[in-house]
Amino acid sequence: MFSLFSKETVLYAPINGKIIRIEDVPDRVFASKMMGEGVGFVNDGNEIYAPCDAKVIMVPSSKHAIGLKTKKGIELLIHIGLDTVNLNGEGFQVHVKENESVKRGQLLISYDKHLMEKKKINLITPLVITNSSEYIIEKLVEESRIGINDKALIIK
Repeated sequence: MFSLFSKETVLYAPINGKIIRIEDVPDRVFASKMMGEGVGFVNDGNEIYAPCDAKVIMVPSSKHAIGLKTKKGIELLIHIGLDTVNLNGEGFQVHVKENESVKRGQLLISYDKHLMEKKKINLITPLVITNSSEYIIEKLVEESRIGINDKALIIK
């Protein structure tokens, strides 16, 4: 209950792997922060986990992304890979549904990493706060190894 009154929201890494600056994501929409402030991830595995407690507000039919909203109104987009929308859902398995409440660390989406590599898909995964102009975003690390139990961002 105390966390509801806390001024900060912590976002944990949604993957086990490496965190990179959003400006280093090789896609101008994300790198230029058109979608919002955030970070990118290079996943060692093939699973995406909830970075915080939230409600699922969007899962496109292409299954390549997921939108989440916290109780405080922070809107998140996790976009798995670049140009993955063109796969039309091939290779993705969604483990949650829209309007479902999820807990930090809960499995959201898994994907066939071998299929993506075979199709030469860049799997850098941006995590953006789509309404970031309403918040102060503190990036904890610019580039390093990170896991799902590691803090990635603090939102104030």
